[in-house]
Amino acid sequence: MKKFDVEITETLQRKVSVEAASQEDAERMVTQAWNNQDYVLDSGDFTGVDFKTVGEHELAETRTMEVLLVQPNAYPKKISVGTELEDLQAMVGGDIEVTYPFEDEVAIILNESGKINGLPLNRAIYTEDGDMQDIYAGDFLVVGLTEDDFGSLTSEQMQKFEKQFHQPQMFVRMGRSIMAIPVPDDMVKRMEEKAAKPLEKSKPAPDRDSL
Repeated sequence: MKKFDVEITETLQRKVSVEAASQEDAERMVTQAWNNQDYVLDSGDFTGVDFKTVGEHELAETRTMEVLLVQPNAYPKKISVGTELEDLQAMVGGDIEVTYPFEDEVAIILNESGKINGLPLNRAIYTEDGDMQDIYAGDFLVVGLTEDDFGSLTSEQMQKFEKQFHQPQMFVRMGRSIMAIPVPDDMVKRMEEKAAKPLEKSKPAPDRDSL
């Protein structure tokens, strides 16, 4: 699909008669009268129209992909998101960092300054031996990989990583180490309900004189 700029030129024409000493005087008199709006051409003076293409532009396709959104204190959600950098930055709340912690053809997109900015800790990442390798802070996306870009997760990938990140975690420091503790389902439900509930506007205190 392309975008074209087409120029429309309409031609209006009217013949007027004036008495003058010469052709130059006649044209000068008519020009002055036209400038003074003594002659206003309208649809009755229409003689033709011309269409000419003066520009051509390629339209960028708006692409979206099906990915997994993982947020602190919430179960993962399958969402559709745009593939542009601005779309990904909006989802994680800032400049993005991309990591590839798994052998699967997937990537993790997160806020590169999440820990520095004090975003809430989200999920731990583990090695094949079960050792904690990292903790992601703030919202992050699990996305698929194509030959040269990000893409949708396959249904198998969506199912696998929803299961892997299904249970939200809380983190407790134990000496020099940090322990990840699964958040109970009833607590997750309460936190999700609290996040979904719109903030109630505070009501002004009653006027004592009205009591």
